[in-house]
Amino acid sequence: MKSQVFRFMIVLLVFQTAMFSQTKDMALIKGSRYIPLYGRDSTVVAVKDFEMDVYPVSNASYLEFLKENPKWQKSQALRLFTDKMYLANYKSDLELKDSENLQSPATYVSWFAAKAYCECQGKRLPTVDEWEYVAMADENTTDARVKPEYNKRILAWYEAPKKEKIIGDSPKNIWGVYDLHGLVWEWTLDFNSVLITGESRKDTDQDNNLFCGSAAVNATDLMNYAAFMRYATRGSLKAKYSMKNLGFRCVKDIDTAAKNEL
Repeated sequence: MKSQVFRFMIVLLVFQTAMFSQTKDMALIKGSRYIPLYGRDSTVVAVKDFEMDVYPVSNASYLEFLKENPKWQKSQALRLFTDKMYLANYKSDLELKDSENLQSPATYVSWFAAKAYCECQGKRLPTVDEWEYVAMADENTTDARVKPEYNKRILAWYEAPKKEKIIGDSPKNIWGVYDLHGLVWEWTLDFNSVLITGESRKDTDQDNNLFCGSAAVNATDLMNYAAFMRYATRGSLKAKYSMKNLGFRCVKDIDTAAKNEL
């Protein structure tokens, strides 16, 4: 009887370890309830557990994606999903310009292309709430927004002249995630839904609202200019836009069904 119990405990331990093991180069984000700084008609937002890429997608990784998915190469990508700046840092379909670094974040990538990349990895783009939830952490706490030095540091990053951007140069936050601030802006799945009405966000027929600028931002803390800059930048985008300082990273859902079975 004891041996059976022992074997059961071993199997259970192995199953738990497999279920909660970290995906390579991803950080496990334990969800919770938090108060967004901008543009929500409800005060508290619940964020579920998920995994997030430790680093933004690099030029090297995006180049591999282009090799395996020719339809997203510079000469092949449909103009319905990209603008004329798409992959402006490439001199040919599979060759970056000499000034580009393979370890720099992939930029000049549209929302459509970023979404396709993440889906090819079995992942997706983070929602605004997921991104902001992780980005409010510093090196020591999950919510550093009350610290004046935290906001000052982010603003200093945003205002500093941009030199060569290398992934991983900034300190990782308490979740183990790098470069959410001070490297490039990043696409989110619902990148400007914060600017449309609550009714539109609940209406599945209004997906087109994600792809154009919209109304004014509703601020709950006007003193947080760093957050305002992020929301304002997102609200100015269209899904086919590509920009020099706009990159992305992916996230992955936790298998809640497996957790429930356990």
